[in-house]
Amino acid sequence: MTPDPDECEESGAPAAGRRVIVIVIVVQLAISIGFFAVMAHLVTHLRHDLGLLAGTIGLVLGLRVAVQYMLFLPAGAITDTIGPGRAGSLACALRAAGFALLGTANGLGGLLVAAVVLAAGGALFHPSAQSLLAGVARARRSRGFAAYLMAGQVGAVAGPPAGLLLLTAGGFGTLAALAVVAWGTAALIFLFLRPARGGTYRAARRTRARDASCPLHAGVRCPAPDRARGAATEARAGNGHLAGSFRRTLATLRTSRSGGPLQRTSAVLRDRRFLIFAATVAPSTLLADQVVTVVPLKEVGGQASTLFFCVVAIATAAVQPWCAAGGRAAERPWVLRSGLLCAGAGYLILLALPPGGIPLAGGPPARVISAGVLPLGVPQGAGAIALLIMAAVLHGLASGLIQAALFQTVTRRAPSGRFGTYFGLLSFLSGAMALVGGLAVGRLFDIGSHGANAALLGLAVVAVLSAAAVRPPGRHAHDRDDPQARHNPQTRRGLHHPQVGHDPQDLRDRHESREGTGANA
Repeated sequence: MTPDPDECEESGAPAAGRRVIVIVIVVQLAISIGFFAVMAHLVTHLRHDLGLLAGTIGLVLGLRVAVQYMLFLPAGAITDTIGPGRAGSLACALRAAGFALLGTANGLGGLLVAAVVLAAGGALFHPSAQSLLAGVARARRSRGFAAYLMAGQVGAVAGPPAGLLLLTAGGFGTLAALAVVAWGTAALIFLFLRPARGGTYRAARRTRARDASCPLHAGVRCPAPDRARGAATEARAGNGHLAGSFRRTLATLRTSRSGGPLQRTSAVLRDRRFLIFAATVAPSTLLADQVVTVVPLKEVGGQASTLFFCVVAIATAAVQPWCAAGGRAAERPWVLRSGLLCAGAGYLILLALPPGGIPLAGGPPARVISAGVLPLGVPQGAGAIALLIMAAVLHGLASGLIQAALFQTVTRRAPSGRFGTYFGLLSFLSGAMALVGGLAVGRLFDIGSHGANAALLGLAVVAVLSAAAVRPPGRHAHDRDDPQARHNPQTRRGLHHPQVGHDPQDLRDRHESREGTGANA
């Protein structure tokens, strides 16, 4: 009887995968509430408590976004070099320090330093958290990422009102202190996380070392039990305190055998298929971010804007169970295209909203529904509210479909242990597009109603063009980058003839599908 290629794996791998997912989701929920609780009220603090001008506030907020986008590429490579657990701990520690500076700074210099520190933490956190999820088995991976997105949306909705309560009770300093506690606790939790021995990390070990003990792969060598226990003991001992972990992180960056951040970045830049894919989906962040700008600029009213963003969050979360269904739904190419088209349709509906607010029947356009409740028998107001909700649902579906599809695409394409670098490149290009496009949209809205209409139409056109041009980059490219695998006849046969069944990725996927059938994430 042919042994299963995963019989050599630790029996505790499924439990480890569940533990990784649960911890990442709990951390995501806690820090999302803390982040949005502070950021929702930051402008008010800068304006009224510190007395900053609007241009200075824009500089502080814009610097954080710009630096975070610029750091995504090196941060992804650093995540792969030092490991997602350490990278996540470093990211949360930086975010905690940034919020501490934000709560105590009284001048522009301190605020700018806080913005840069927050940006560095954000650039490290996202690739590290998603790398941990990418390392678990396929069935759990899909459900885990769905829950990860849902936790973020819950934090986005619950954070602002929670922040308002703390702001009223103790001021902005108390609010910032809570965020520091949340991110500091997350930094400690990440120290105890290691990638589950499922998914891409489990495949890496099989493709690097081959042994005759597993007839299915001439040469797969199972790790010695004492070596595995020694590594686990070393990891537990090494996670004793935060400072020691950071010292080991720096040592890892200097002595990494698989190449440092520069070598990893150079390798992903040579992957032409993924580079083309990343360029074609670069507008995805622009399409998601600009909703936050254009809806308030349409002057629909504060309550209507709140309704819009709540519906977006609900729709994003609601589509995740479908994306995770069977572990493969989000991998279908049409899912990403559908998400982009939903975003374009959402902007077209926003284009149809009446300028100057949502009018009441018989009233001037300046009158908007500010009570948050639609009066009965008001057809014009009801129609405008219906359009707003339709646009919100479309943008929520777009966000949920696009994020799930991109995560699965990067997971399948990135070589083992390089998810962070691939994710960093994708986020870097998307962020650059978002910055440039955001400046253009803002300029068009400043021109007037015609410019605003042109901006919304342009965003819809960009979404359609991106959907038409996107092509999936395909499976993992590790055989091209690994000289030993390239010269191994078993690997070459599996690479060029995947139907024969020798592709380690195919074997892993089939086994994990069987493994996840009766498992609960």
